[in-house]
Amino acid sequence: MGDQIIRIGAVADIHYSRDKETRLKPLFEHAARSVDILLLGGDLTDYGMPEEVDSLVRDLKVAADIPIIAVLGNHDFESGREQEVMAILRAGGVRVLDGDTCEVRGIGIAGVKGFGGGFARGTLEPWGEAGVKRFVQEAVDEAMKLERALARITAPTRIALLHYAPIRDTVVGEPEEIFGFLGSGRLEEPLHRYGVTAVFHGHAHKGAPEGKTSGGIPVYNVALPVLRRIEAQGPPLRILELPVYESPTR
Repeated sequence: MGDQIIRIGAVADIHYSRDKETRLKPLFEHAARSVDILLLGGDLTDYGMPEEVDSLVRDLKVAADIPIIAVLGNHDFESGREQEVMAILRAGGVRVLDGDTCEVRGIGIAGVKGFGGGFARGTLEPWGEAGVKRFVQEAVDEAMKLERALARITAPTRIALLHYAPIRDTVVGEPEEIFGFLGSGRLEEPLHRYGVTAVFHGHAHKGAPEGKTSGGIPVYNVALPVLRRIEAQGPPLRILELPVYESPTR
């Protein structure tokens, strides 16, 4: 068999809330018609409450015929009930990744939340107070989770799904003073080591829609406000078409 084209749809920062009347069911209906895989890049809820994710799962049923893969974002941890949030999503058919991987239609997907810490010369280092060291350790731990997940993928096409940004370029547009809280350059090195094909993240609502790592890997900021800004005339969903080779034995 030759190459086939797989269409990946991605969106992040959908922020489902108990008080919100307007949901994203039409967007998920569009995804069900338009893509083969749907990726959700964190901040699925406003406060990480079970009732918020219940509403999301109900709306996602319209896309139940396609694989849906998600990571959590910082908002999903707000109430300290992230394990319940993940359990509800998984019961609803969503594959939630946290240092885990899955293979769908010949594409290997590694997912982690990521963390802040800054980029390049602005990277926070583990020096001084214990609080600073704990912050940096969280960033290091998330980068290690990403590396271990990518190492387990055997498919030649690898996708990284994050919430926090791995490069500076896609947070440009936000106030520069908060860049260090929007992502971490420590997430970039594993992407190069394991030859990732593309990266999706959210979190930077006013950031740039795309950029590239220092090694040329495309990175897409799929935060809903960003997609609404660049897709003013259409559904806010980033769609990426990838050729995937399937061997005759599959």
